Amino acid sequence: MRSLMLVVAVVALPLTSTGCSDEADSTPARTAGPPPVPVMVAEVVQRTVPLQIIAIGNVQAYTTVAVKSQVAGEIAEVHFTEGRDVKRGDALFTIDPRPFATALRQAEAALGQRRAEVTQAEANLARDLAQRDMARVQEQRYRDLLDKELIAREQYDQVRTSFSALEATVRAAHAAVENARAAVAAAEAAVDAARLQHAYTRIRAPMDGRTGNLLAQRGNVVKGNDDNPLVVIAQVRPIYVSFSVPEQHLDAITRYRAAGTLRAEARVPERPQPVVGELTFINNTVDATTGTIQLKATFANADGALWPGQFVHAVLTLANQPAVLVPSQAVQPGQQGTFVFVVQPDLRVEARPVRVGRRLERESVIEEGLTPGERVVTDGQLRLVPGAKVEIKLPEPA
Repeated sequence: MRSLMLVVAVVALPLTSTGCSDEADSTPARTAGPPPVPVMVAEVVQRTVPLQIIAIGNVQAYTTVAVKSQVAGEIAEVHFTEGRDVKRGDALFTIDPRPFATALRQAEAALGQRRAEVTQAEANLARDLAQRDMARVQEQRYRDLLDKELIAREQYDQVRTSFSALEATVRAAHAAVENARAAVAAAEAAVDAARLQHAYTRIRAPMDGRTGNLLAQRGNVVKGNDDNPLVVIAQVRPIYVSFSVPEQHLDAITRYRAAGTLRAEARVPERPQPVVGELTFINNTVDATTGTIQLKATFANADGALWPGQFVHAVLTLANQPAVLVPSQAVQPGQQGTFVFVVQPDLRVEARPVRVGRRLERESVIEEGLTPGERVVTDGQLRLVPGAKVEIKLPEPA
């Protein structure tokens, strides 16, 4: 029994010695503190940035025209391909011109007849004038003879009556000439109308634009000024982008626009460069239901990047202003508001409250709390507490 207790004591002694050794080894580890937290940082910079308003915009045609026929008839020819661009004056449709050509020839023939009637009336007037002049001379001669009592009064009265009758005939001839000339004017108007109707059989593009669906094919019979168009042409160069912004921006927009032209951009998905235009329209009424004001920007659209009905991001630039910027991922939400971790020269971090202004695509404008040149943590904030030691990591190569 004594031998067994001696063995247990010998075995227990090394175990006790080992426990003491662990406590001695762990004491230096607690005094060294936690290891530095690896983080990525970025420098606070000051740069001139645009003061912009961003909204969802809808592309609208600059002008839309529904092409209709002004005369009734059968479509004889279609001169364009639907969906293609056309120039102003290009032929679109031909309505069967034969009935209108016939009506034009009839009107021209009637005009010739009226002109002949004018010639006849003028000839009659010239004849009646000559006879009246002769009667006037004869009336004067017979008056002199009557004054000398060389002829009877009855003879003079006959000559005087003939002269008066010829004067009435001359007045009637003048009226006939005027009537004939009026008939010529009416015939000329009829010719112009027939010529215009004949010209309407050739339907041309009223403007530059892009044609839509062909709504009437060759052989269809159309009515004059029908409600149904033959094709719709949309003018896309230039083109509008319509968008609405909250009414609180109205004062700034009108103020900056009074100082000069405002640049507008239309950002199309999967297109690296935005389409550039300018603000050209501010609606005169705020929409009471949404509290927004409608704006329109005009774009040259020379390369056809914008299509009517398309949705784009509309960016209106009011001015360019200097601002303090940090990457947006550096800004953290907290119970007391937003803050950033600022790396001090001794590589310890400070949780500093900041006032954030506008947010750009990848950066945030800091209105208060930071100065250019300071470094802020952009990655690894979840493991940080104020005063923690950090180790700055380099960004991985792309």
